[in-house]
Amino acid sequence: MTKMIEKYCLSGKPSIDRPWLKYYPDQLLQIVSRPSCTVTEYLKRQCPGMEVAAIEYYGEQISWKEIFDETEKTAAALKTLGFNEGDQIPVFLKLVPEFLPLLLAAEKIGASILCRDNTLEENVEAVIKSGASVIFVHDYISQEELNAFEHAGVTRFILINPLNHGHRESMPDYIQTRIDSLYPLQAASSPCIMYWDNFLNAGNFWTGPTAAPVDINRPLFRAYTSGSTGPSKQVIHSADSMISTVCQMNFYCENTEKRSTWLVTCLPPALVAVVVSMVLLPLSSDRLLIMDPFVAEKDVDLEVMRYKANNWPTIPMFIETLMRNGRMDEDYDLSHLLAMGPGCEAYNNNQIQRTEKFLHNHNCNIRLTTGYGCSEAGSSITLPMSPHPVLNGNAGVPMPLNIISIFKPSTQEELSYNQIGEICISGPGTMLGYDDEESTSKVLQYHDDGRKWLHLGDLGYMNEDGVLYVVTRGASPRYGGGDLAVNTMENLVADANIEGIDDEFFVVVPDNEHPGYFLPYLYVSLFDGYTVDDIRKEITNCLKEYMLPVKIFSIPERPFFHFKTNRIGLMRELQEKQYA
Repeated sequence: MTKMIEKYCLSGKPSIDRPWLKYYPDQLLQIVSRPSCTVTEYLKRQCPGMEVAAIEYYGEQISWKEIFDETEKTAAALKTLGFNEGDQIPVFLKLVPEFLPLLLAAEKIGASILCRDNTLEENVEAVIKSGASVIFVHDYISQEELNAFEHAGVTRFILINPLNHGHRESMPDYIQTRIDSLYPLQAASSPCIMYWDNFLNAGNFWTGPTAAPVDINRPLFRAYTSGSTGPSKQVIHSADSMISTVCQMNFYCENTEKRSTWLVTCLPPALVAVVVSMVLLPLSSDRLLIMDPFVAEKDVDLEVMRYKANNWPTIPMFIETLMRNGRMDEDYDLSHLLAMGPGCEAYNNNQIQRTEKFLHNHNCNIRLTTGYGCSEAGSSITLPMSPHPVLNGNAGVPMPLNIISIFKPSTQEELSYNQIGEICISGPGTMLGYDDEESTSKVLQYHDDGRKWLHLGDLGYMNEDGVLYVVTRGASPRYGGGDLAVNTMENLVADANIEGIDDEFFVVVPDNEHPGYFLPYLYVSLFDGYTVDDIRKEITNCLKEYMLPVKIFSIPERPFFHFKTNRIGLMRELQEKQYA
C-alpha cells in the first residue's frame, strides 16, 4: 500500500521527483557539496599529512610533500619554456608519477593538459590543433614519431624515463621485459630533446611569478574519446567539473581500520575516467594509489595477486583476463578485494553471472556493482546505491548532485518512468564542451527548466525508484520495424541459459540496402564440442523476430580494442562484406 502511495505522489517527471534521493541519508546530503576550489586546493584539504605516502610506484612510495614540491618545480619549468595562461600542454604519457605534478602545475599557471592515446597521425593532429611547440613523451619515442612531431612544429621534447621514480629490481620480470620491448633498436636523436630532470632544473632560472589568477572554470584537462564507438572527439574539463565529480564519490568507500590500496593497471591518463575516477578519487579519499602503468594487459591478473589490491578499477577486458588466463589457483583467496565493478562499457547478464560465479569461487563475496558514465560527464554519474538486482542494464542511481532523466531522442521533451528514450544529465561534472562549437551545441543544451543538460546519445529508462537502466547506445531501427537495443538483446540470450554458450555479444551494422536502418549480427564464444548449429534454434526462440541476427559467428573469445569490445572493428569487417 505504501508503495502505491509513493507512486501516486510522483509527478511523472524524474527531474522533478528525484526519487533516487531516498537512498541517500539526510546527513550525507548535507555534507556532499560542490567544493568550488582548484584541484590542488581540494587535494590539500583531503591530504592526511604531508609525509604520508600518496603514491606507490614500483617499490617507491612518494609522499604528498614530494608531489607538491615537484608541482612547484614543474610550474616554474613550464614558465621557463614559455607556457602561459590559456596554453595547451600536450602530454603523451603512461600513468607515471610525473603526470600528477604536470596536471597541478598546468592548473597553477592557468594552462591545460592535452592527452591523447590514439594513432600517431591522430596524436600529431592534436598537437597541431593545440598550437604547442613543446610536448611531453616517454624516452622510448621512435625516430619516426619524433620526426612526425617535429614536422608538426614541435621544437622541444621533454623525455620521461619509466623509472625516474621506482626501482627496476622491484619489478617482476614480465614488467621489465614489457618496458624493454617499448624501446626501438635505435634511440631517437634530436637537438630538441630535453630530459625530465633537466627540465625541472630549468625552472631554477625562472624569476617571475608562476601563478595565474585562479579560475576553476577555465580548461584544465583535455582528452580525446577512444574512438572505439565512433569518431574521436576532444572533451574539455575544468578543475570545477573534475572535482565536482570526485566529491560525489569519495564518501562511497569501504570502512576499514587499515588504509586501503587502489591499484590502477595499464590504463592511460588519456582517459577522463582514469584521471578523475582512478587518480583524483583515491588520492582525495585517503587510499594509497598504486600506479602500475607498464604491466601488459595480458598480465593484469598477476599484478592483482602480487599487490593483493583492495580496490582495482576494472573493465570487462580485465575481468575476462582474470578468468581466461587460468593462472589463479582454484583456492586463491580474492577476499582482499573490497569492491568490484566493471566500467568502460555495458555488461550483460551473461557477463555478470560469470563474473559473480568466479568471484564467489575465490571467496570474494562482495556485491558486483555496475555504474554508468562517460568522458563528457566527467566519468561516473551514477552509484550502485539501490537494492535492485544488478541485471538488465541496471546502472544504479544518480550521484547526489546530479539530475538524470530520460527525454524523447533529439528533443527536450522529458519522458516519464519506464519509457525508453535518450539519457540526459544536468550536473556539475559536465564538460565545458568539445573543441568545436557545433559539436558542443548538439549535446549541451539549455532546456526550458533553465538547466544545462548533456544529451548522451545512449538510450535507457528510469523506474519509479530512480534506478537508471541502459539498453543501448543510440537508436538502431531495423527495416520492417523494431529497434535493435543491443543490451536488451544480449540479456535475452543470456537469460535463456543456452547450453554451450560461454560469452555472447551483438554488433549492429548499417544496412547498405536500406539507408538509415541497421542489421544485427551475433558473436558467440562456445564451450568445446559445440557449434553454431547446436545453439541456433534456442537463439531463434529467445529473440523477437526483428532481433534475429543476420548471421551468428563463433569466435574463440571476445576481442577488445582500446579496452572495449572491438565492435567498431567487427562492424567495419561486416560492412566490407556487405559491399563485397
